[in-house]
Amino acid sequence: MMSFLGGAVTTQIYKTIDNNNVSNSVITLIVGYCVYIPIFSFLFYRDNKSRYIDPVTKMRNYKNIKNDIIKLFGTFSISELVFIVTKLYIDYSLLSLNYQPYVAITIAELTAWVVFLVLINVSIKLVKLLK
Repeated sequence: MMSFLGGAVTTQIYKTIDNNNVSNSVITLIVGYCVYIPIFSFLFYRDNKSRYIDPVTKMRNYKNIKNDIIKLFGTFSISELVFIVTKLYIDYSLLSLNYQPYVAITIAELTAWVVFLVLINVSIKLVKLLK
């Protein structure tokens, strides 16, 4: 949600500065990731903290952390690539059709998230990230 709001504000402001639809789409994508990645990382670690702390020694279990990072990387790589292509294509296309920037980003973001969520859920089950 925060990523979407950041992107919506960015695209609207950027449109007043520059009419280049490609750069608007790319800048909006970058801002979204700058908000999304830190929030996701923090929430994922907080939610799964018990998996990474040995109950006996109270020390971090770096093997579990490493395994989950590898699984997350594999799972997210394909899903994020599809998300990026979908969002950029739809956002650019709608901006080129003279949609208002906030409308274009809303449609692009929602569509890309639906595709991403379906793909990420299938991928998580395939790599057995969550037991």
